[in-house]
Amino acid sequence: MIKVVRGNPTPEELAAALAVVQARAAAVANQPSGAPAALDAWADPARVARHRLPAPGPTTWGRTYWPV
Repeated sequence: MIKVVRGNPTPEELAAALAVVQARAAAVANQPSGAPAALDAWADPARVARHRLPAPGPTTWGRTYWPV
């Protein structure tokens, strides 16, 4: 059951949201049980540590989030 708890969506907006939810449910239902989930890649710690961290120093904080 889906319930709108905030706002007042138009019938078109509600239909679009339900279509997305139904499409996602159908995709999950059609996925083989032994196949890895797509979210597993996002939870992989190796994805975060692909690049080396900047060398320690007084200006390291400014380079922390910029690509190498």
